Amino acid sequence: MDLDTPRRLRAIVHELIDALAAGNAARIVALYAHDATVEDPVGTEPVCGRAAIAEFYARAVALGVRIELVSPVRGSHGLAAAMAFDVVADRPDGQMRIAVIEVLEFDPVNSTGRRNTFWLEVSMTDEKRRAEQAGRAKLRSPGRPPVLHRSQRRPFWQSIAAGCSSEEAARRAGVSPVVGTRWFRECGGMPPSHLAPSAPLPTGRYLSLAEREQIALARARGDGVREIAAQLGRAASTISRELRRNAATRGGGVEYRAMTAQWHADRAARRPKPAKLLTHPALRKYVQDRLAGNIATPGGRAIAGPKVAWKGRRHGRRKSRRWARAWSPEQIAKRLPIDFPDDMSMRISHEAIYQALYVQGRGALRRELTACLRTGRALREPRQRARGRGKSFVTPDILISQRPASVQDRAVPGHWEGDLIVGLASSAIGTLVERTTRFTMLLHLPPVPGHGDKPRDKNGPALTGHGAEAVREAITRAMSTLPEQLRRSLTWDQGAEMSQHAQLSIDAGLQVYFCDPRSPWQRGTNENTNGLLRQYFPKGTDLSAHRASDLQAVALALNTRPRKTLEWRTPAEAFNELLRSANQGCVAAS
Repeated sequence: MDLDTPRRLRAIVHELIDALAAGNAARIVALYAHDATVEDPVGTEPVCGRAAIAEFYARAVALGVRIELVSPVRGSHGLAAAMAFDVVADRPDGQMRIAVIEVLEFDPVNSTGRRNTFWLEVSMTDEKRRAEQAGRAKLRSPGRPPVLHRSQRRPFWQSIAAGCSSEEAARRAGVSPVVGTRWFRECGGMPPSHLAPSAPLPTGRYLSLAEREQIALARARGDGVREIAAQLGRAASTISRELRRNAATRGGGVEYRAMTAQWHADRAARRPKPAKLLTHPALRKYVQDRLAGNIATPGGRAIAGPKVAWKGRRHGRRKSRRWARAWSPEQIAKRLPIDFPDDMSMRISHEAIYQALYVQGRGALRRELTACLRTGRALREPRQRARGRGKSFVTPDILISQRPASVQDRAVPGHWEGDLIVGLASSAIGTLVERTTRFTMLLHLPPVPGHGDKPRDKNGPALTGHGAEAVREAITRAMSTLPEQLRRSLTWDQGAEMSQHAQLSIDAGLQVYFCDPRSPWQRGTNENTNGLLRQYFPKGTDLSAHRASDLQAVALALNTRPRKTLEWRTPAEAFNELLRSANQGCVAAS
């Protein structure tokens, strides 16, 4: 090349890169000196002179040789410059691609230039494979095909819909609990539409995995298309299309493998509708701002609130949460027609917002935005699982539905209702109310020594004072002062403090019954009494500050208050009549 100065070198490098990118042979040849020499990349004799170089490039263009730049270096370092490109040639036996790095050097002493070429890699593409792949679009490789398919996953989601946990559903489906948990989290707790219990069962229209395994075995034996079709009872065109579309081509050849073919078929069967939040930026911004936007003062100054790291799961109990505007999806959906009455595109259902949060395959909203929901759930909770929620110690035979009918009409005394009223620092007071007389007894539940000073042992007793053992002992002490006729039954909610109800029934001689979840009206007398007690023990106060004598005094005040339902008698008077009747019955029996 005709090089005069380093500045001229940089200019020629720029011109050469532009000419190579444009594929202009005339511009490339014009940069060479009359006595320049070019070496053929395939190893033939060197080409000398500008005329021979022009003929060389013309022949290369006629053969389909093209230059594809990879990493051009437009600048220079000192008296040298470099560039990288691929030489691509379409040959009868396939496509040849050569990776090339060229370094241009300038010698200021001799006023000459030198072009050094370094061939890095030569690769060939199989013509047969290229022809087979020409009939379909290039597939993105997600890794190995899945091991389990629709037939294995459907029982899993059927069990989830029935209220089972992920681990139990996995065992019923015949997979490990770890796999079941991963399936549940990947889908956000929501079954895919084709695996939902309401989805129709797969028909025999499509090839199954078992049929594809038979095709692979028959193909390995060398059976023809029509022979395979006869074995499966399918049309020959179905088998031919299956071998053409779903064959494995990653290894360099065309081989039919059952698992890979099933993976190709599953991918082709997916026709997901694009999420509206994904295709509508304005709507997505509106939803995100109302859901996760920062709160601000009336003057518009944003307040960040506490910094809370999102750990991919529901927020912990009694911990700081992220501050946000925290509109519910239903509030957002119902507000859109008011804010955009004329723009019908700004419409979305609350269910679509939930799916965008929980189902990450829809790609609309980040899952960490679930921390802005009031529940804070990172996964959707199946409806049946929520309905079936209850304490493990509550069995069907001790539910309130099994309680004798005589308890309901309050004609027979000795049936009690109980609960806890809770204050600050996990303090609590137990309440017992007799259904017939409304007589009230209060249980003193002081905290265990060490409460608030040391962490609780996971398997040890509750230090708050109202654990299962403490409540059982307090009820036993209170009931031991009563005759047997006034210790018939006790109705409680499904709180964990009654997990030792079986031992309580033995110690106190009480038959314990439990209310249904979220049904406080089934203990109406006790709930009314708790409301009266809040006059003496307001919410937001530390109930552990009251002594046992204080509780007895408050109980006496309630028991000596006239009640309309008792014909203006006091609960103490009505209860004393029952005690006299019970004592007289005991004397007569003796």
